[in-house]
Amino acid sequence: MIAWIIEPDVFSDNDSRLAEAAISQGHEVIYWKDQWARDGVYPVPKNKFVVFHGSLGNAAQITAITYWKPGAYCSTEKFYCSTWYAECKDWLLNKTWVCTTVTELVRDPESIFKKIGADNSVFVRPDSPLKPFSGRVIHKDKVSLKALDFGFYYSDENLPIVVAPVRNITREWRFIVIKRQVTAGSEYVADGRSEAGSLASGKEWDLAQSIATHITPPDDAYVLDLCEAEGAVNLLEINPFSGADLYECDRNAVVASMARLASKKSRCTSKENQDSTGISA
Repeated sequence: MIAWIIEPDVFSDNDSRLAEAAISQGHEVIYWKDQWARDGVYPVPKNKFVVFHGSLGNAAQITAITYWKPGAYCSTEKFYCSTWYAECKDWLLNKTWVCTTVTELVRDPESIFKKIGADNSVFVRPDSPLKPFSGRVIHKDKVSLKALDFGFYYSDENLPIVVAPVRNITREWRFIVIKRQVTAGSEYVADGRSEAGSLASGKEWDLAQSIATHITPPDDAYVLDLCEAEGAVNLLEINPFSGADLYECDRNAVVASMARLASKKSRCTSKENQDSTGISA
């Protein structure tokens, strides 16, 4: 049994389909209240395996709640682009990139553009998976603190960023990976980030599974995004499960796979307790 902590008003369907799938499979659903975070007092669900799904900000904070296990799949430091890009370079959309800071880009855009072979424009995104600003294309003559939203969503001029060549992305897919297995998939519209249909097989699914099999998983559950650019399909990014839109991914498959993970974790914990005490837990 899983206690799903769901934060409504984050995704387009308020996570109603995820809640329905969880309830239909016999799990508990508890709706998030902002008051918990303000007071620092969180409910103790009757089920030991707790999974949060909602905003990235809350997901990151929930990892510190010791009595919610796992609580949230949002091991932030493992999702920094600078952490996983090198391992994934064979599949990654961009084969060249620069990890730098907002200050360095603003101070010397010419040097950074030259490093990645860009002439007039680059794509800039935060290194952090918590995305303090949205990724964007910036022309060399327009690089500035203001153009990178400094002062609006963050105040650190040394914020780590990734700068890469501009690519024309025409399609995108999201896959849910649980214990190295692709569990569900969905295509979504790159411009507008709306659903474009569920996916359960095909070459994109196979590629996602191949990547999930070979890379070091940042969490037991995470999302893996592929994209099509100039006729080729590549890895776009990986992100924390607990703060990711599921689009048209099969919620029933996600919940069932998470339940299998919870069952395995429970058996491992029971065995560890038995091995340490000599008494069955």
